[in-house]
Amino acid sequence: MMDPLRIAMWSGPRNISTAMMRAWENRTDTAVCDEPLYAYYLAQTGIDHPMRDEVMAAQDQNWRRVVEGLLAPLPEGITVFYQKHMAHHLLPGMDRDWLDGVFNAFLIRDPREVLASYTQKRDSVTLEDLGFPQQVEIFEHVRASTGGIAPVLDARDVLGDPAGTLKLLCKTAGVAFSERMLSWPAGPRVTDGVWARHWYHKVEESTGFAPYRPPAKPLPETLEPLAEAAEPYYRHLYEHRLGR
Repeated sequence: MMDPLRIAMWSGPRNISTAMMRAWENRTDTAVCDEPLYAYYLAQTGIDHPMRDEVMAAQDQNWRRVVEGLLAPLPEGITVFYQKHMAHHLLPGMDRDWLDGVFNAFLIRDPREVLASYTQKRDSVTLEDLGFPQQVEIFEHVRASTGGIAPVLDARDVLGDPAGTLKLLCKTAGVAFSERMLSWPAGPRVTDGVWARHWYHKVEESTGFAPYRPPAKPLPETLEPLAEAAEPYYRHLYEHRLGR
């Protein structure tokens, strides 16, 4: 186990990433941060996202200073630092060496389920917006750097067996599992990003991981090419998921 343990969880949008952050934050030994590279990503790409101006005003846009904070000493009594990251926020021009100082893990979800949810919040979407290619790039970087396979969690596995899947993750990370990870109080958190009021309505109502439910409707045919483009990246990571 790293001492302290800094978990960098690389996800894409419309996964269960915020619920996973809630699970770790509910531990007594853990601090969390919510998408710390978001403002940097927006500033560098110029992409139009909901609440863009608010996000850029709320966070440091200098990735080097952000990384310094991610690797800084932790408060007394805190031995785990859970970092919720979007994989596409780690842009190509950014140094990857700092990844050696964190425990990297990956949270994936079926591309069709991601698209069904994401397109309810944004009218247009690209493969890069979904983060699948970037997840694979980071995964392979970690494999080349460490010689090992980073843990991969599939959202459906987590929702089907939260306790079992989180126990596997904790074991792999070298930290004791806590039952507190399975339920949490409803409501917002001061640790939530400023964008929470646009994206976090359901998770703010949650008190634990909801049971898995497949999408109510088939994916529109217009989105099938995008889902098919994302599928190989998803499958590449799925082959390495915990509990397979």
